[in-house]
Amino acid sequence: MPYIDGTPAKQHPSRVSPVAPLAGDPQAIERIKELLADLEPDRADLLRAFHRIQHEFKYVPREAIPLLAGKFRTTNAMIYGAIDFYAEVRQEPPAEHEVQWCSGPACRLKGSEEIRRGLEATLGCDLDEKTEDELYGLRLVQCDGTCHLAPLIRYEGRYIGPLTSSKAIEWARELKQSHGSDNGQWQQHQEAPDTESGDADATL
Repeated sequence: MPYIDGTPAKQHPSRVSPVAPLAGDPQAIERIKELLADLEPDRADLLRAFHRIQHEFKYVPREAIPLLAGKFRTTNAMIYGAIDFYAEVRQEPPAEHEVQWCSGPACRLKGSEEIRRGLEATLGCDLDEKTEDELYGLRLVQCDGTCHLAPLIRYEGRYIGPLTSSKAIEWARELKQSHGSDNGQWQQHQEAPDTESGDADATL
């Protein structure tokens, strides 16, 4: 489409030529190419690509950025922007034991902010951060409709709730004592949506 003054619009170079790959793990690059191979070069498949890559690697590695840009005929900056937009798409490996704190309205109305503060103090890291040894992490996640368990947290695919701040602190202390083994005292949960195919849209 031309500009208002009639001047022909110029396409960005990445739309007509491949994006140069980043140096990185050759095996990771080949695996990412395989994951993207059957997707259509249409932005409707971009979120599916994020899910596939994160399901495989637990995050979207930097090697994936130019491959995604080339596949979907856009720029590296646009891919980074899309990753930043989706809170559950991560750009670095998760902690070994990651606790996910729900930020949904139902959880907030029932006191989840106090739960967050208790978890931060007990785990030793702020929200969306990891401990220095990368053993524990606390991550914000969006509501996925399990509001009957609010306020809740998620851990290893389980929904744990309803919680109080004192119960959350006790659970986090047990987690640290056991280094991730399930004690189950506060494990009122339902199974997380199935993500084995790598294409699920609900939970990463």
